[in-house]
Amino acid sequence: MSNDIAYPVFHGPDPVLALSAARRLMEFGRCEYTRVSLYAELRSVDEVRRRAKELPEGWFRGQEHYGEFDDQVPFEDRPAWLVGVRGPGLPTEPTAYEGRLPVDYELLNQAVDSVEDAFTAAIGPSVGEINWQDLCWPDAPEVGFRGESKHAEVTLLLNTSTRQYNGPADCHTVLVHVRSAEADGRERREPYAHWLAGQVGLTVIGPGQRC
Repeated sequence: MSNDIAYPVFHGPDPVLALSAARRLMEFGRCEYTRVSLYAELRSVDEVRRRAKELPEGWFRGQEHYGEFDDQVPFEDRPAWLVGVRGPGLPTEPTAYEGRLPVDYELLNQAVDSVEDAFTAAIGPSVGEINWQDLCWPDAPEVGFRGESKHAEVTLLLNTSTRQYNGPADCHTVLVHVRSAEADGRERREPYAHWLAGQVGLTVIGPGQRC
């Protein structure tokens, strides 16, 4: 079993520039299996309603109260939008959102270049990410690394700088993912992340992040 580690290679206030940087890196490793997934945390009713109008094809899921349902309550007996509904299935009355925020938004395994622009334009102040998975990083014999695909990903973090969404930010961050290989307290494959970033004119600008 192995895990990934993701290194920041871009950080800035312009989401369009951030998306462009992420795409350059993604295209370097793109292959026929590459797909893209979207995630967001919607922290107000207004944000939910805007996203439902602009991105109705995704799945929206409200928060359950702690201990609200036990394992004996089947999913079909719970409010549908706490399990997950498309935009048109969201509640219309404001009281339905009391204690249910933030609402999670998710749209998985889409074709590359089919959803990224619309999502970036619609995200507004919400915290979210675009993740390109199933890339194929090439060999880098000049720095002693073989290519990889299992942990080859690119992530654009929107309005946050960490994978844990720890606090919103006014800037956006691009991460390059590689396989984690730690030895003696250091990441042996960090130079590979530097090499990957350098192939598209980017540089690693901070420490690696884990999930």
